[in-house]
Amino acid sequence: MTTKTNVDPKLLEILVCPITKQPLRYDETTQELISDAAGLAYPIRDGIPIMLADEARQLDDGAAQS
Repeated sequence: MTTKTNVDPKLLEILVCPITKQPLRYDETTQELISDAAGLAYPIRDGIPIMLADEARQLDDGAAQS
């Protein structure tokens, strides 16, 4: 069983993609912060967003459009 981590809504209001400086959206299913502008997904580990481009996962074209 996977434990879901909720991200503080106030934190989401201030976090932006470190590459594009655009807002991020939270994907509860994958526990990632999604940058649609950059096509990257930043992981959340132990409740901490990892905002490093080297740690981000490249989104496929279909996921970036949702």
